[in-house]
Amino acid sequence: MEKKPINKRELLARVGHVVVLMGGRSVEREISLLSGQAVYDGLLRLGVDCVAIDAGENIVEQLQLAKPDLVFNMLHGQFGEDGVAQGMLEAMGIPYTGSGVLTSALAMDKVRTKLIWQRLGLNTAEFVILDENTDWDSVISELGSVVVKPVNGGSSLGIAISNTGQELKDQYAESAKYDAQVFAEKCIFGREFSVGVLEGELLPSIELETDREFFNFDAKYIDENTRVICPPNLGAADLKRLEELVLKAYESLSCTGLARVDAMQDGDGQFYLLEVNTVPGMTSHSFIPLAAKEAGLDFDELLLRVLKLEVKAKGGH
Repeated sequence: MEKKPINKRELLARVGHVVVLMGGRSVEREISLLSGQAVYDGLLRLGVDCVAIDAGENIVEQLQLAKPDLVFNMLHGQFGEDGVAQGMLEAMGIPYTGSGVLTSALAMDKVRTKLIWQRLGLNTAEFVILDENTDWDSVISELGSVVVKPVNGGSSLGIAISNTGQELKDQYAESAKYDAQVFAEKCIFGREFSVGVLEGELLPSIELETDREFFNFDAKYIDENTRVICPPNLGAADLKRLEELVLKAYESLSCTGLARVDAMQDGDGQFYLLEVNTVPGMTSHSFIPLAAKEAGLDFDELLLRVLKLEVKAKGGH
């Protein structure tokens, strides 16, 4: 990522009053509060005129009272990352960070994202949509071990591997607690990568290693033994293929601003797209700040980059 100097005084004058939206009502509320607090603290250090708002049922009134020139959206999950908050902000005429309404809605829906990727010829694992009438044994027979996921979800909540029909049935019931729609995708056994993208520019790729069965919620946010390797031990050709796939995934959904793309590499060296996160975490365990640091950007400089993009883009998504 190219590192160009930013005129901080001029930028902050143009940014104006910023509201950091955080918390909200989704199952990812606690992570959103941590991400939002980190961003809020960083903006204060930079000298930004800002306040933090825990988005409640009266969010419209909260925003009307705050009168922001820009919303820094750190709402993870439903109502904040799925186009709902973006649509509200569009209707109120308030600029905001990250992708717009349609992109946010598509990226949140993992099945529709995968359908787009399949249509464009971008590699992603085979999958089936599950319901109460699914032939559980047939799914396992067709796909082998599967990863069961809520269609709309994040932070690896409600996700688990199933190896038998009974396990699949049981996990379906568990995943359905997080979302009305659940799907199962063929389990890719191999290496997992996460790559940040900032307005079409790639941050250094990260490889994730865990002693757990797969990279679940605990591995992401709790386990101190999780290993984050940046840069990853990939040959030049493989790294180029990964980065090209990541950029195509970002562009396929018309993402803007900061996003994160997750992918796997199987034992044959083939890469598979997992998902796009349009409001990536900014906690102490989050991958975007770690990758930015590898690129020579500390947390506050990363925030400045995001603000610069939004100042440039003011006038609409």
